[in-house]
Amino acid sequence: MLKKMCMLAAFTILLAGFMFAASSGDAWTDMVKSQYGGTTITIAGTGHTSTDSIREMEKDFTNATGIKVRWDIMEEGLLRQKLLMEHQSKTGTYDALMIDAFNLAEYSPSGVAQSLKPFIDNKTLTPSWYDYEDISSAFRNGVGAYNGTVYGIPIDGETRFLGYRKDLFAKYGKQPPKTLDEMLQLAKFFNGKEPGLYGIAMRAQRGIHFASGWMTLMYSLGGGFLDQKTWQPICNTPGTIYSLKYYVDLLKNAPPDVGVYTHEEAISAFMAGKTAMWLDATAIAPWILDPSKSKISDKVAFAPPPAGPAGNFGALAGWSLGISSDSSKKQQEAAWAFIVWMTSKKNAKAYVLGGGTPVRQSLLKDPDVLKVHPYLPVMLQSLVAADNLVKTGRTWIPANPKAIKVLEVGGEFGSRVLAGELTAEDAMNQAQKQCEGIMSE
Repeated sequence: MLKKMCMLAAFTILLAGFMFAASSGDAWTDMVKSQYGGTTITIAGTGHTSTDSIREMEKDFTNATGIKVRWDIMEEGLLRQKLLMEHQSKTGTYDALMIDAFNLAEYSPSGVAQSLKPFIDNKTLTPSWYDYEDISSAFRNGVGAYNGTVYGIPIDGETRFLGYRKDLFAKYGKQPPKTLDEMLQLAKFFNGKEPGLYGIAMRAQRGIHFASGWMTLMYSLGGGFLDQKTWQPICNTPGTIYSLKYYVDLLKNAPPDVGVYTHEEAISAFMAGKTAMWLDATAIAPWILDPSKSKISDKVAFAPPPAGPAGNFGALAGWSLGISSDSSKKQQEAAWAFIVWMTSKKNAKAYVLGGGTPVRQSLLKDPDVLKVHPYLPVMLQSLVAADNLVKTGRTWIPANPKAIKVLEVGGEFGSRVLAGELTAEDAMNQAQKQCEGIMSE
C-alpha cells in the first residue's frame, strides 16, 4: 500500500512539474527570464524536509527562468547567528532567507528581513496564479508576519492536535474530548484500564520541553508566561498556576518516566501502544501512521485540541522564505521570483507530495494530498484554534527575544512541581522573580 502511495506521489510530482514547465511561456515567466536570467541568488537555509522538496523543484525553476540558485545550509542555531552577523556587517551575502517564526521578534527590529508587502502587491512581480490569500491565515499571520508586517512566505508549519486509540475508545464507548476537563477524565479512565496502558503521553522533560508541553494547554486554561502587550512576566497569576496544576494532574496519568519525555519519547510511547492518547505536533503524525514505525498505525484517529475555560487556543510554529534587506534591488526581485515559483498555488501539490508541509487551504482539502496525509482535515480544524490565539494579538511562543529564557525558567520550575519538589504556588512565585530579572536585563 505504501509503495503504491509513493508511486502515486512521484507520478503527481512529475505531472505537476510537466504542467508548470508546459506553461512556462506565460507572461510572468517570460518577464522573469528576460529581466533576471543569468542571475545567481544565494539562500541561507537549514536542513529540513521542506528544503529537500524545494531543491527537487529547483531544476525546473532554473530551466524556465534562467535564475541559478546557490544554497548555504547550516544548523538552525548557527543560521540565526549567521543572519544576525551578516546583517550587522551589511555583507549582502544572502538574497533569500529561511526564517524560523520564533526568531522574527529578533529579526524585525534589527532589520534582517525585508517587508514583502511591496512584492506581494506588485502585479508584475506576483502573477494572479500565485494566490497569496490561499495560504492559511494562521500561517500567514502567525508564521510569516510579525506586528502586522509580512516578512516571510510560509513553507512549513505545524500546530498540535490529539491522537487517540479509536479501538480503545470504541471498546469502552468513549468519544474524543471536546474540552480539557473531558480529556483529563479520559486520561484518568484509561490509566491502568488494561495491563501496561496509561492515559496520555506528552512532553515533560525538565526545562524547555516541559514548558513546550505545558504551553499546548496553557492559553486555553487562562495562563501565560508573559503579558504580550507589556512584556511583564505573569508566571504567578491565578491562570498560570491553574494551568500548571492541570498539566501536572494530566501527567500523573502518563507513563511513570514521563519526566524525561521530549516529543520523541512521547510519540514513541504512543506508537508502542502504551497510551490511549497523545497530544503533540501535527508534523509528527506521519510517523504514527507508518506501520514500519508504529504498532498502532491502523488503530489511530485524530481530533482538534480540546477547548478550555479561557477559550480554544492552539500552538503554531513554522518556517518561511524571506528576502534579505541587504541584497540589491535586482537580487531581491530575482529571489522573490524564486519564492513565487516555489510557494505558488500552481506548484503547491508537487511541493507537498515531494515532502513539503501543506500550508495552503486548497491543499488541506486536495484528494491526492489526502491519500498521502489523511489527517489533514483535522489539522485544518486545529489551525482554527491556532488562529484564535493569533487573533487575540498573541503568539504561541511570545514574540520577544528574551522569551526562550523565560520559557526555560518556567519549564524548570514546572517540572519541579511534577517531581513533587515544590507546590505550584511556590514554584511560580520563584519563577516570577527570576523572569522579572530576565526581562529587566
